[in-house]
Amino acid sequence: MAYPDDSALRGLPREAPGEGVLGGPLFEREPLVTGGKNYAQVTQDVVRWSERYPTRKWWMAMGIAGAVFTLYLIGMFGTTVYGTGLLGINHPVGWGSYIINFVFWIGIGHAGTLISAILFLFRQKWRTGINRTAEAMTIFAVMVAGTFPLLHTGRPWFAYWLTPLPNGRGPIWPNFNSPLAWDVFAVSTYLTISLVFWYLGLLPDLASVRDRARHPWRKALYNALALGWNGSNRAWRHYESAYLMLAGLSTPLVFSVHTIVSFDFATAGLPGWHATIFPPYFVIGAIFSGFAMVVTLMVIMRKVYGLESYITLNHLEAMNKIIMFTGMVVGFAYSTEFFMAWYGGNAYEGFIFKNRAFGPYWWAYWIMFSCNAFIPQLFWFKRFRRSIPVMFFVVICVNIGMYFERYVIVVTTLHRDFLPGSWGMYSFSAFDWMVLIGSFGMFFTFFLLFTRVFPVVAISEVKGILPVSQGRVPAGKAEVSHG
Repeated sequence: MAYPDDSALRGLPREAPGEGVLGGPLFEREPLVTGGKNYAQVTQDVVRWSERYPTRKWWMAMGIAGAVFTLYLIGMFGTTVYGTGLLGINHPVGWGSYIINFVFWIGIGHAGTLISAILFLFRQKWRTGINRTAEAMTIFAVMVAGTFPLLHTGRPWFAYWLTPLPNGRGPIWPNFNSPLAWDVFAVSTYLTISLVFWYLGLLPDLASVRDRARHPWRKALYNALALGWNGSNRAWRHYESAYLMLAGLSTPLVFSVHTIVSFDFATAGLPGWHATIFPPYFVIGAIFSGFAMVVTLMVIMRKVYGLESYITLNHLEAMNKIIMFTGMVVGFAYSTEFFMAWYGGNAYEGFIFKNRAFGPYWWAYWIMFSCNAFIPQLFWFKRFRRSIPVMFFVVICVNIGMYFERYVIVVTTLHRDFLPGSWGMYSFSAFDWMVLIGSFGMFFTFFLLFTRVFPVVAISEVKGILPVSQGRVPAGKAEVSHG
């Protein structure tokens, strides 16, 4: 009877087939890096895009993203100078697109920390091809999200009032009973830890880019960014200890940040918001939407940058399984809300959920339910999980559905309250549309700059899972110390 050797446990192909414990063929996982790459080829394939002059397609994409980003800047300027009256908010819908966009983008930023921290702690090797891009996505999404609550206040120049800074104007302190103040601490902590975690993982790869650089200013730039990384044994020991510590710090943030965001709604006394299911419901929805955005970016990036050997169908299939599972949980949460509204016997609660599904905004609710609960079930079939067109269609639907989820939660709860005389309708103004569309321009502008300057795949981590021939020193061995 043959037992799995170390290479099989690491998901690498063995030289000879064996037998399992029950006498059948031993299960072999497909390699996480295809194409028979060695260490030097990994560095060459990943770094070459930052070494060469940008292509015409990159400039076209950057031009489009920059133009769309301009809409965001115009919308920010307008609402800052002339006030939030330019938006579609009214009475009774006092929370509009800014809060919807805030919750949406915070959710997008969850997958990066989950892939980087939690999957790292659980030693999931398939994260290595996608974690770098997912981490960058997290940072840019949180940067976009952080601007919306400040603009929503109507006076963003007083944003420092949200921090407990001593001042000479008397006892002016944040209201720590308000979850809006908790958002400031949670989001800023999440951004700080994510940024440090991402940059720490970049150090060995930045040293590889530095060592390959030929132009003096390019070498000096990457030498400064690499913070003097020399690839010594001591440097690697400190690096691994710090990386593990930051992964441990980041893990609770995955659950705490969107839990606190859910408190913006759950601590209110309004039917449809005041529910104990909101914290886990928001967290699982954030993971759901975050993974959908990661797959969206990966499908495009692996094709454009020729990274099919490092971002394989196995990586995409693993993420699609998580999307399928979290989609089922989100669909269960939608059903649970209706059940609890009926079981609780509260007339106002029952009316709110009936209004969501069959009221004036029924179209938004059923777009949300269809995109989030029904369409991801296509991933039960393996041929769909591994089909690029199908998975791209599904994740685009999930991104749309999760935006409508936030739209439904905010708008349908507020537009019909306890008094029919104060009921009203809500619709986006031109500035709402400009800021919404422009926020995607801001996100993709930063993301395209990231792909131009930094390695989009974690070179050092990918090298750690390469299949190494027994009894032979692999090519590029001398390069391992730098990534």
